Amino acid sequence: MKIANFIIDQNSPVFIIAELSANHNGSIKTAIETVRAAKRAGADCIKLQTFTADTITLDSNKEDFKINQGTLWDGQYLYDLYKSTHLPWEWHKELMEVAKEEGLICFSSPFDPTSVEFLETLNVPAYKIASFEITDIPLIELVASKGKPVIISTGIAEEKDIELALDACKRMGNNNIALLKCTSSYPAPIDEANMCMVKDLANRFNVISGLSDHTLGATVPVVATVFGAKIIEKHFILDRSIGGADASFSMNESEFTEMVKAVREAESAIGFVDYSLTEKQKKGKDFCRSLYVVKDVKVGEILTKKNIRSIRPGFGMHPKFYNEVLGKKVTCSIEKGTPLDSKYFEER
Repeated sequence: MKIANFIIDQNSPVFIIAELSANHNGSIKTAIETVRAAKRAGADCIKLQTFTADTITLDSNKEDFKINQGTLWDGQYLYDLYKSTHLPWEWHKELMEVAKEEGLICFSSPFDPTSVEFLETLNVPAYKIASFEITDIPLIELVASKGKPVIISTGIAEEKDIELALDACKRMGNNNIALLKCTSSYPAPIDEANMCMVKDLANRFNVISGLSDHTLGATVPVVATVFGAKIIEKHFILDRSIGGADASFSMNESEFTEMVKAVREAESAIGFVDYSLTEKQKKGKDFCRSLYVVKDVKVGEILTKKNIRSIRPGFGMHPKFYNEVLGKKVTCSIEKGTPLDSKYFEER
């Protein structure tokens, strides 16, 4: 998978996405500052969300449209929430230009056909399907038909939902797909992260896999990296004190910076399968165990458990020869502290 100039595969660094979401807080100045802060924090990408209240729900006060799920937004109506949090479409072009200036990739999550066509006019390099849109097969088909990489969050998806979404992409001739493990709770409890799914998504569906994270802190992104995540998305905010719908589960600049550092260190720590030793490690073998004379031995005496032992350092014979050398007669006097060598005793 290639998004703009970033190649995402099993050998690439993790592609780290800072999610702007509602953290613009109704101010384009805040949105621009957030884009610049994401670059400073080490993100590879800033992601937007493209919707209006009218494109994502209905202006209705019926009970179906009232949030009552034990969330941060309980008591609000969907229309009111989305009206207060949407990113004005007229801001998109400027934010994408700022991202380009900063060297950040920028794309968005569309939520209906009009938002897809709008984003096409801006030539976005990829699309993200949000967790709650994974069942919107016509939307996924439209997105996939544009021939660009499609990243899909699986927060509320059962296996059959994932299969339907993947089939929708493939019907459109698009196999350039990534799946992100996601827990659709805000914030999400760490004990529900289930990071072993990152590896299973990749293996089961033969795709790039990653994480869209709503937990607090950097622990889950680091674990995801160890399990093979090649994409990590995290909500990003200038300062939680500005408030907003997503503030409580978003990382500020210093936290995001620490997360990026931890992820990059985790990548380095994973390494690769290799049983050979570096030159430094080879030198370290000097401190391993070997056979030493631990008591003065006179010519003609026998090697016993009292005068030879396996000790550090490693300049004597390998300890595997210990039982073989016991009982052998020495051909010369050997001083305590001498590394044992076969030249000191008779072969018999």
